[in-house]
Amino acid sequence: MRYISEFRDRALAENLASRIAQEVQPERAYYFMEFCGGHTHAIFRYGVQDLMPPNVHFVHGPGCPVCVLPVRRLDDAIELAEKYNVILCTYGDMMRVPGTGRRSLIKAKADGADIRMVYSTLDALNIARANPDKEVVFFAIGFETTTPPTAVAIKMAQAEGLANFTVFCNHVLTPAAIGHILDSPDFAPDGPAQVDGFLGPSHVSAVIGSHPYEAAAEKYQKPVVIAGFEPLDVMQSVLMLVRQVNQGRAEVENQYTRVVTRQGNRKAQALVAEVLELRDSFEWRGLGAVQNSALQIRNIFAEYDAEKRFAVSEKQSREVKSCECPSVLRGVMKPTDCKLFGTVCTPDNPMGACMVSSEGACAAYWSYGRKRAPQDAA
Repeated sequence: MRYISEFRDRALAENLASRIAQEVQPERAYYFMEFCGGHTHAIFRYGVQDLMPPNVHFVHGPGCPVCVLPVRRLDDAIELAEKYNVILCTYGDMMRVPGTGRRSLIKAKADGADIRMVYSTLDALNIARANPDKEVVFFAIGFETTTPPTAVAIKMAQAEGLANFTVFCNHVLTPAAIGHILDSPDFAPDGPAQVDGFLGPSHVSAVIGSHPYEAAAEKYQKPVVIAGFEPLDVMQSVLMLVRQVNQGRAEVENQYTRVVTRQGNRKAQALVAEVLELRDSFEWRGLGAVQNSALQIRNIFAEYDAEKRFAVSEKQSREVKSCECPSVLRGVMKPTDCKLFGTVCTPDNPMGACMVSSEGACAAYWSYGRKRAPQDAA
């Protein structure tokens, strides 16, 4: 495809690398957090880090909705399937994520629970239509990108009077997480981590636009560049961040102009606002409770809210012992710093969500070379 090959052109990449090398100030270090896991995988798959000067570092953030879902919510989903005998539908990445005691959805399925992988909300609706005598729960996860399809499913269920369909809503919001990260002690001046700017999420921004990040950029004086997922997108965005840092600016810039606008998809935003509303607080794996960072189903659609139809028990949920996925998601640790990485924890035997998800940082390190040079793991 023409547009893909253009954004993977070797000569253009070498030119961008040369320009970045010319503009970085050798006496300082640059730390840029890629919020989205898609950027992490692009960086490793195409060797973008290898093309950076040694003083430009990537910090891996919480940019994977599967990874940031807390163990307790996964445990709740397993309880829904087992205790209430529902048909639980969810996206494929969630199936192998370990919950408390390393129990996952796929293990619950093997033990007899009716848990089904779907590719879309429409698949879940079709399962509800085909099984009118069974309760069907859609385990909804994702950032703003996958939120509109969930809203569409709820509206369709209401229009049809599909009484056996509900949604277990776990949609989270990226701008609030950026502010929470920068407010944490980890990123205080004397903290263990540093970030000078952000590669902003691209698909998310196609829905919400670039403007929601402006408040954070101004408040924390950290530049944000909305970046596409191709290697040249990432490199051009790094160059834009370097220029902002050098000039003392902290603005939101949009590198991904072929997809993202400042206002975003207003039709999708209106649909989401009609069906869903802000939660006061929601727990993120690695970040803890984050204010105004997630969505819940509005009362007008309460009959399609699994949390209102079914009562899940209060339980003690636990991460797998010694798994450092929470620290990786906070940007204070690399996957290779975890003593389980590549030994006990592999894609075939994952200890945490970061190794399971196709967007997880641990999966990226594993897939594209865990024995990298020291500067690549810095």
